[in-house]
Amino acid sequence: MQDTRKEINFKGQNIYVGIDSHLKNWRITIMTENLLHKTFSQDPSAKLLVQYLKKNFPGANYFSAYEASFCGFNSHRELEKLGVKNIVANPADIPTTDKEKRQKEDRRDSRKIAKTLRAGDLKGIYIPSIESEELRSLVRYRQSLVKDISRGKNRIKSTLYYHGVAIPNEMDNASKHWANVFTNWIKGIELSTSYGTIVLQDLLENNLILRKRLLSVTKEIRKAANTDKYIKAYGLLCNIPGIGPIVAMTIISELETMKRFKSLDKLCSYIGLVPTTESSGEIEKIGRITPRANRVLRGCIIESAWVAARIDPALSLSYNELCKRMKPNKAIIRIAKKLLNRVRYVLKNEKEYVYSIVS
Repeated sequence: MQDTRKEINFKGQNIYVGIDSHLKNWRITIMTENLLHKTFSQDPSAKLLVQYLKKNFPGANYFSAYEASFCGFNSHRELEKLGVKNIVANPADIPTTDKEKRQKEDRRDSRKIAKTLRAGDLKGIYIPSIESEELRSLVRYRQSLVKDISRGKNRIKSTLYYHGVAIPNEMDNASKHWANVFTNWIKGIELSTSYGTIVLQDLLENNLILRKRLLSVTKEIRKAANTDKYIKAYGLLCNIPGIGPIVAMTIISELETMKRFKSLDKLCSYIGLVPTTESSGEIEKIGRITPRANRVLRGCIIESAWVAARIDPALSLSYNELCKRMKPNKAIIRIAKKLLNRVRYVLKNEKEYVYSIVS
């Protein structure tokens, strides 16, 4: 008598996977529609996970999620390629109890992600294209270079002050802009011993190297701006008062497409130009701008708003009116929103900004 064997098939059933990702391992929780299947650790590999799912749940629909973290979107792309519908979630959007906050552990985190995914309460963040993601990294790298150069300059001036070396009066203007004449003056300084001189000259040399890197990276960003893919949006943004070449490329790389945002409010919320609110009964409190933000973009937009408030007639008029009833730092947030509205308009409609008197 021949034995008969029935193949297991999960066709039409959904399997939910919560992933707590780390550098050396993933903590995985797998749930069916009604049961908790298993929580386990594995190597950080999408291929290994999919092999396990296909072996134990052949023919099922696979859904997974993990928190946005250091691992970026590479795991997401691999999972999608292997047939898993994945979500990358903002950690702040995952419902968390007070106990989970105080007793945080990988096992509990992966179960929480799987449970929220199964309930349909998890929304994924926007996944940029690989090109946009790498352009973003180039623009952000430039910002980190600018910060490093600024720190280096402060260290050099601090070293001069510490060792009693006064900057000559005729160097005041040159020292503010770090002109070549000021740099050459520092090169000629010799302190009391070779030890101090080595420190000073090494700090200066590191600063000069960073400045060369900054120049090289800036050239690459400008080269990218003139490619067919970005030149139109770049030109439209640079035509807006207060928006310069670097800020324009920052906006392009961070947002990628304006179609992501259905309204100005959603765009302001993403960038972080909305206030925190606390409402209970008849009492409603409006606080400072939310800490949840794209900090790179928010900083650029606010800095651009200060420039726009000086050179754009409509924004200048609006800023002066706002300052009559609020502090300048609060008024500039309103101007930043108006500036952002112009950014949204020109990118969405592909029309150049036209100066006006009435804002």
